[in-house]
Amino acid sequence: MELYCLENSVLKVSICAQGAELQSLYNKETQLEYLWSGDANFWGKKSPVLFPIVGGLKDNEFEFEAKKYNLNRHGFARDSKFEVNQIDDITIQFILKSSEKTKENYPFDFEFMVEYSIENNKLNCKYIVQNKSNSTMYFSVGAHPAFAVPLTATTNFEDWLLEFNNNETCGIFPLTNDGLIKTSSIPQFNNNSTLQLTKKLFYNDALVFKNLQSTQISIKSSKSNNGLKMNFSGFPYFGIWSAKDANFVCLEPWCGIADSENTTGNLIEKEGIIALSKNKIFNRIWSVELF
Repeated sequence: MELYCLENSVLKVSICAQGAELQSLYNKETQLEYLWSGDANFWGKKSPVLFPIVGGLKDNEFEFEAKKYNLNRHGFARDSKFEVNQIDDITIQFILKSSEKTKENYPFDFEFMVEYSIENNKLNCKYIVQNKSNSTMYFSVGAHPAFAVPLTATTNFEDWLLEFNNNETCGIFPLTNDGLIKTSSIPQFNNNSTLQLTKKLFYNDALVFKNLQSTQISIKSSKSNNGLKMNFSGFPYFGIWSAKDANFVCLEPWCGIADSENTTGNLIEKEGIIALSKNKIFNRIWSVELF
């Protein structure tokens, strides 16, 4: 595994070129590892990058300009080898370029960059998409980092909660057995700002939200002074997930969402799809502060 390291006086972060995926998120002051271990008995990933789709497609396919393409859940970036575009002690930028291979499943010319940087106790992750096609490009992009819960050895999973920076009233959109988004939501929040973590919370798969009022979510516990705060302004969809009975929680800011159960399959009509004009650049940043 080809690993690259960013380090300052507080953080030590490692990233793999395969999938431009975070591998470690260590705070030297708290002496804690904040990222999931990647135990394959539960889920072998740690922080996959989702591009050029988020979630699954109906029958793993989409239609564009009267032609059908096959594209697996969350897209191909997470399984692709990125090149290093720039690097120094506190910043690294990976790049993935379109190729004949990517065009078999996704008919656009693009450059997709994933840039990690650290400042004090904060990790920033920036997604940059440039359309190199001669016409409009359609895509989604999102994050899937898994954070260790419980974070400390003296606590249990159920000692931890999620705290949102605004009161929420929205429901969650359940998934079908095929991973498609159902058309109607079910209640989750009642104008409150916390969500207690339990293993059972994820027995029916991810919690999928549309248009949260919050732009920050913290993982906290009354039994610990440690935790983290994720900032995700500009991401209209959000997923929260854990594998069954696993000791992690994924906080997933998304620009895009899985197909709905009544999808037409036409990429241009897909909910949450981003239309990027020729030569234009799209970018979004999420960050996480460790304490």
